[in-house]
Amino acid sequence: MSTSQENSVAKAITHGPKHHFFGYYGICPWNATGQYHLCLQSDFHDRPPAAGDTAVVGLVDMETAKFEGVAETQAWNLQQGSMLHWLPTAPDRLITYNAREEDRFVGVVQDIHSGQKRILPYPISAMSRNGRQALGLNYARLKSLRPVVGYAGLPDPFADQNHPADDGVYTMDTETGEASVLVSYEEARDFLSDYEEVQARKIWFNHTIINRDDTRVAFVVRYRDETREIRHTILLSASMDGGDLRVVTDLGASHFDWLTEELIFGWVTMKEGQKYYLINDRTGAYEAVRPDILTKNGHCSFTRDGTWLLTDEYPDENSLQALLLWHMAEERLVVLGRFHSPLPFRGEIRCDMHPRWSRDERKVSFDSIHEGTRQIYVADVAEITGR
Repeated sequence: MSTSQENSVAKAITHGPKHHFFGYYGICPWNATGQYHLCLQSDFHDRPPAAGDTAVVGLVDMETAKFEGVAETQAWNLQQGSMLHWLPTAPDRLITYNAREEDRFVGVVQDIHSGQKRILPYPISAMSRNGRQALGLNYARLKSLRPVVGYAGLPDPFADQNHPADDGVYTMDTETGEASVLVSYEEARDFLSDYEEVQARKIWFNHTIINRDDTRVAFVVRYRDETREIRHTILLSASMDGGDLRVVTDLGASHFDWLTEELIFGWVTMKEGQKYYLINDRTGAYEAVRPDILTKNGHCSFTRDGTWLLTDEYPDENSLQALLLWHMAEERLVVLGRFHSPLPFRGEIRCDMHPRWSRDERKVSFDSIHEGTRQIYVADVAEITGR
């Protein structure tokens, strides 16, 4: 069963001529009171950011629609923005974003009222639900190997190493800044000792997503072939205390989210092909989720109770991107709208919708260019979700 909504349910909360976007999915962009929506503002969106290009970190007041800049950053891209978060230990007033500080990329925790900042030693790629632990990646390495999600301007200090022991997924205490390598590239190589190409090629990590009780993190391991195309993707998980590596799938993975502490839902490849699957991280058991209806890759995330899936799709043959809700138990699809994604906005300058839930799960936020500039839109889904 499926139902459709008109695009008119989505209202712009930002406006041109400058561009505004949040950048990634599965992260709540609203503060605890719902007054502010966090986002980036940029002067351009028709090319990737280059060294020295600056974006403004700012807040949209949901009552007045006014944008207020609170910081600037040179650590950003058009796909993931600056990995913005409201810090869960003080989600009414503390934000986090990535920035460049002289010869390194860092994470910043900032009070939106006082402007007071503290610096984390690595840029943030994910945040635990309790807010005490952040994960980080080497975004200079990503720029050289997967430019669409990297930051321009600094060289990778481990550029000459395929599997550095001192680089990988970092873990950071958001209060003290104490940091260490949680999973190194060397550790991943040794764990994947049966995979010849992992042993031979330069690898990188991406998409660090933490489970529901902050005990495990899933992430992808990727490497390229001689043409610089992505050769393969392996989805791994690890303990948030380090170690206990597991292969979730070694046949390919794109986007995913944790449905429970153990179940991972995502667009991945298993022996039956590429589909949406539910995979048990502990046992390895898996099942496809209605591949006759959920037919396309998207950026997927769940309500807290796991009832509703929110996702999107890449542009179809008519350059339309679908925004979707899926009721997991009832197997009911709701098409919130289809939004035009004009050429030439593909590849590194594409505008993925990257939908996000509001805290009360009555609204969803997404990025779109269907009205000519890159802006943020909000759709009211309270009647659909029953929130």
